[in-house]
Amino acid sequence: MFAGAEAPWDEGDAGVTVVRDFPANDRRGARLWADHFLVGPAARARGAAALVTVGFVPLRAAGLPVVMHVFSVHHRGDTRGGPGGPALPRLGRWYRRVAVRRGLRKAALVVANSRWTAEHFGPARARVVVSHEGVDHGKFSTEGVRGAAGLPENYLLWAGNFYPYKRAELALAAYARLEPELRARWPLVLIGGDWEGGRARAEAAARTLGVAAETRFLGWVDDSVLPAIFRGARAQVLATSEETFGRSLAEGMACGCPAVVQDLPVLREVAGEAAVFCDFTDTAAAAAALARICADDGLVARLRAAGVARAAEFSYARLARERVGAVLEMLEGRR
Repeated sequence: MFAGAEAPWDEGDAGVTVVRDFPANDRRGARLWADHFLVGPAARARGAAALVTVGFVPLRAAGLPVVMHVFSVHHRGDTRGGPGGPALPRLGRWYRRVAVRRGLRKAALVVANSRWTAEHFGPARARVVVSHEGVDHGKFSTEGVRGAAGLPENYLLWAGNFYPYKRAELALAAYARLEPELRARWPLVLIGGDWEGGRARAEAAARTLGVAAETRFLGWVDDSVLPAIFRGARAQVLATSEETFGRSLAEGMACGCPAVVQDLPVLREVAGEAAVFCDFTDTAAAAAALARICADDGLVARLRAAGVARAAEFSYARLARERVGAVLEMLEGRR
């Protein structure tokens, strides 16, 4: 495992060697140089049989077959991050576009985390395997504490870093259309890390919309308390413009948290019948969906049961069988 000098990694597994010889994103240019020209030869020198990457095939792979994971399609030119503009700066989109397209030609195997992602690759010479993300069911489950210290007894939840494409402002706009008594009963809690001022823009939107008193911005929360926050929420609100899987949706479902989500094909692939779908660009319709989840206990109970059942299909054991199995099959075929 090649990781940056400061990257957190549990090094207690005897089967994993962590190599910290190369820079991480704190030195992005140096990291890209290492990714493309240094890591391949270093891996080969250590006896590697293959390279496993995310989003690229090194320009110098040292003769090793490359398994390229693609978990993001934000490089696509038509991707927009909602009111904030493109989800990636222009140079970043260009690099990802070139790297992914080249990887689809050069990789020995490509792994996508949803059917929707794979459908948006374009032509690929490599074999493409669709393998959904896993959920840690030992952590994300219905068993355990509900809510967390400092949270209200009842609340709606927005969970995700404040990237433009997550569209926190649209979630807030729909929430602001609820009747005042509903907002008083169901405050909106927003958790997640900042991204280039996204949290400040969301907080400003809450003030402009007149709902600052009913919203709470908690910032980044530790993974250890996240399951309890999901369990205590009436529902998760996901206004995202694009996902390639929807990890927070799957983890929330595993905790028995219903969801009101943007009507995207990939989120229907993940949630099935276990979510309320709406278009958050239609503020009135999104507000009606939120009002329904707040008022209809029967709907909430049905979504909780359906979500837990659906989330059970996403496991790390299944992920390992699918992905490691595909890698071993690829290597066997090259012998």
